[in-house]
Amino acid sequence: MGHTPILRLYRGTLWAEGPAWNGVGRYLIWSDIPNDEQLRWCEEDGHVSRKFRYPSNNSNGNTFDYQGRQITFEHGTRRVARYELDGSYTILADRGPDGKELNAPNDGMAHPDGWLFFTDPGYGSLYEGTRRKSGDPRPIQKEAIYRCDGPGKVEKVADEPYKPNGLCFSPDFKKVYVTDTGISHYDEARSVIWVYDVDGKRLRKPRVFASMEMNGKTGVADGIRCDEDGNVWAAMGWVGDGYDGVHCFAPDGTRIGQIRMPEIISNVCFGGSKRNRLFMTGSTSLYAVYLEVLGGTLT
Repeated sequence: MGHTPILRLYRGTLWAEGPAWNGVGRYLIWSDIPNDEQLRWCEEDGHVSRKFRYPSNNSNGNTFDYQGRQITFEHGTRRVARYELDGSYTILADRGPDGKELNAPNDGMAHPDGWLFFTDPGYGSLYEGTRRKSGDPRPIQKEAIYRCDGPGKVEKVADEPYKPNGLCFSPDFKKVYVTDTGISHYDEARSVIWVYDVDGKRLRKPRVFASMEMNGKTGVADGIRCDEDGNVWAAMGWVGDGYDGVHCFAPDGTRIGQIRMPEIISNVCFGGSKRNRLFMTGSTSLYAVYLEVLGGTLT
């Protein structure tokens, strides 16, 4: 039997992150955080546009809502923003419900009903934003998961992860998965993926979905996405050969597959005309591979 090759679609970024697929335009957006730009890859001919959005306010994660608007999570400005269909720019969130600045929003996903969840671990505030020298691992406030109902309408929904990072819905929108990368700053943290039940607009029953330990080695899961069968595909790294890449977990948390890659993979998304192509942002590159399964959500 043959196998589907993994293609490197682009190389030349400093730190690639935040892939998001636009089904109408048939293109992929992703961020180069230190270069302060977003790039675009077009499915039609493989063309890559540098500085598709520049400056990007050191954007990290990106997603699209169900009206086709791009939502981006910015380190440099510590906010969540939306690019409108007419080209204008709307600030969705730059403070928590207590009025404090956000740490540095990282990733998120829109719900079909028009609101979104996002994470705020604060990583980018250390080198792309304005560093806060507080002597505390928390840049400004406790790292948390938030819901945004519209511009300035923000509610904290969970804070069990030490540093909530990647986030995705299950294909039926009844669960939310969140990666915890808190081992980078907290001795007591564990490298895990959390799962929550979605109760209306709230998150309930926090519990550990899967551990990132494998064969005695522990890295971290960064960006994540679900496929149509409810499997969780996690961008993995910070261990090295044999670990870095993408790990796939069944709905019960069992690790059932692995894509080994030559560099750290920061994030993933499903896309392509049939939504059966997994796009992977590596530290310097954009990769893609066709799968025998479809993405479970919009992007």
